[in-house]
Amino acid sequence: MKKNLRLRTIFIVASTVLAILAVIWPFGRKPTLADFTSLAQMRANAGKNIHLGLDLKGGIHLVMQVQAEEAVQAVVAADAEVAKVKLTEKGIPLAGDPEVDAPNHVIRVRIGAPDRVAEADTLLTTEFNNATISGMGWSSSVSGDTVTYSLANDEARRIMESAHQQAMNIVHNRVDQLGVAEPVVTGHGAKDAYQILLQLPGQDDPERVKKLLQAESRLELRPVVGDSRMSFYPSVDAAKQGGGFNEAEHEVLQYVGRAEPQDKAAGAEQPETPQLDRFMIVDKKSIVAGQDLRDARAIPDQFNSRNYQINFSLKPGGAERFGAWTGANIGKDLAIVLNGQVQSAPRIQGQISDNGQITGNFSKETAEDLALTLRSGALPARIVYQEERTVGPSLGADSIRQGLISSIVGLSVVCLFLLYYYRASGINAIVALVLNLLFLVAFIAWSGAVLTLPGIAGVILLIGMAVDSNVLIFERIREELRNGKVVRSAVDTGFNKAFTTIMDTHVTTIVSAVFLFMFGTGPIKGFAVTLIVGLLANLFTAVFVSRTMFTWTVNRGGRPAETLSI
Repeated sequence: MKKNLRLRTIFIVASTVLAILAVIWPFGRKPTLADFTSLAQMRANAGKNIHLGLDLKGGIHLVMQVQAEEAVQAVVAADAEVAKVKLTEKGIPLAGDPEVDAPNHVIRVRIGAPDRVAEADTLLTTEFNNATISGMGWSSSVSGDTVTYSLANDEARRIMESAHQQAMNIVHNRVDQLGVAEPVVTGHGAKDAYQILLQLPGQDDPERVKKLLQAESRLELRPVVGDSRMSFYPSVDAAKQGGGFNEAEHEVLQYVGRAEPQDKAAGAEQPETPQLDRFMIVDKKSIVAGQDLRDARAIPDQFNSRNYQINFSLKPGGAERFGAWTGANIGKDLAIVLNGQVQSAPRIQGQISDNGQITGNFSKETAEDLALTLRSGALPARIVYQEERTVGPSLGADSIRQGLISSIVGLSVVCLFLLYYYRASGINAIVALVLNLLFLVAFIAWSGAVLTLPGIAGVILLIGMAVDSNVLIFERIREELRNGKVVRSAVDTGFNKAFTTIMDTHVTTIVSAVFLFMFGTGPIKGFAVTLIVGLLANLFTAVFVSRTMFTWTVNRGGRPAETLSI
């Protein structure tokens, strides 16, 4: 009996110490002695470990809508290009370019050889449907030499839903890399509204966030036509009139980067601001593109300490193509094209396989934002902001203060009542209640869960539920004592009989909280998490901890107690 009691006590003490450490531990750095001896430092660590939600900390609340119809129209336009390429590969002549009716999701293809219309129809129907989500989204009809392809409404809806989900994933990736603790990114409104709710606790620059979320990230590495240092043109027309421009193979793009490091070595002037009146000719076909990126990071520019550059690395497939091209084109120029503009055009000095650089007049913040958008990928469609709110931190401070005051007042009144009504046994209930709150706070700190105003309401609710569990146990013990049982037997019977009732009430409440978490959003989930963890902690403290304390009480002095203060 004594050995079992000792083990139970050691387990409770160890759990309590671990819970305290979870609250005050300096996560992210090596702990020092001050972290465990200085009250101010422990409070500072606890403040960092407990993440506050938007309603407590302040931050940004955005509701945006994905222009999902644009994703469908992009698919239609892309399939029109596919039709042109595939028919050309098969030697089937076209009577003009495919006609695209993007708003109605229709493609009309005129075949130049009437005897091959059926062949073209079969080829393109198979090609289009192989690329759809359902595998059967396109239907066709033939009228003379024209084949009309129509995208089914169900398939268009699937594309829009996919675009909505993809946009949510990309938004989540981008805000995650901002370092925001537990951002809320979820669907909002009706299912066919394709809206996204974004909440960023602690952020106070909505314009930067909006710019970052809407930023394009189309990266392409394309061959330069001619010598980039000799082939700058003052306008698009000037570029098309010289330099061997071919409309079918080449494209004129604006050069916005600074002069390259090789120019500096040769003594060329280094402009400090982008020159927007320079254009160059590049191939339409890219060697590698943004989807081939594995990583992108902003680092200080080695040639200009005031600027930053982006170092990027490629996935195996892209690295293989890039290595083959650079190995075969040493001495030629490569255009690094970002969102349709040439950022830099370095000369290939040797074979490069899996990494490269984007240089330009980038500030630290601009370079980091650009690297972030490159890592997270391109949005499938535009997003439009429909609601924007900035919650001030002063509201959060007031909410925290009022919540803490109400929690302390409620806890104090409950403790006084327990001591008055249950006398010395009330101490057991108070200790169990304090440990319950400690374990709950420890979980919030350790898991990184967000504490919201509804979460604080959940804590206050848990105080009442924890007391209710102790009341059930104590009243059972009183009943057994009134029936004439000895103290030890009354305590054992009281706990055993109350356990089933306590378990039933906790399980039913936990099930309800699980559904709140599954179907709720934002603060509702915070309330559900607080409730679930607090109820589990209460089962441990009200049954295991409280019973251990009663066992110590009734067996103190080496013999069973004859009376119990309850």
